[in-house]
Amino acid sequence: MRMLVFFDLPTESVEDKRNYRRFRKVLINNGFMMMQQSVYCRMLLNQSASNSLAGLLRKHKPPKGLVQLLTVTEKQFACVEFIIGEKQGDVIDSDERVIVL
Repeated sequence: MRMLVFFDLPTESVEDKRNYRRFRKVLINNGFMMMQQSVYCRMLLNQSASNSLAGLLRKHKPPKGLVQLLTVTEKQFACVEFIIGEKQGDVIDSDERVIVL
């Protein structure tokens, strides 16, 4: 499974910028990888891991802005079509449990 986080947070005041940085840091510290600006993705093992992570993100939600979560299966995620640009080779996006680097 994959959890996608889409967010649009205000960055007008110093406090808004601080909240943006804090939320982004929570994502990175919990294993999310940036797919695009304000779109982050993380692999999950099962639905209970998804529920747990969603609860963590709700706990650390910023006071203003928009944050959305979408959980999809690996099969659905594999259907992502690149219209322009290309897949990044330095991002591990395999559903295998053991990855040899």
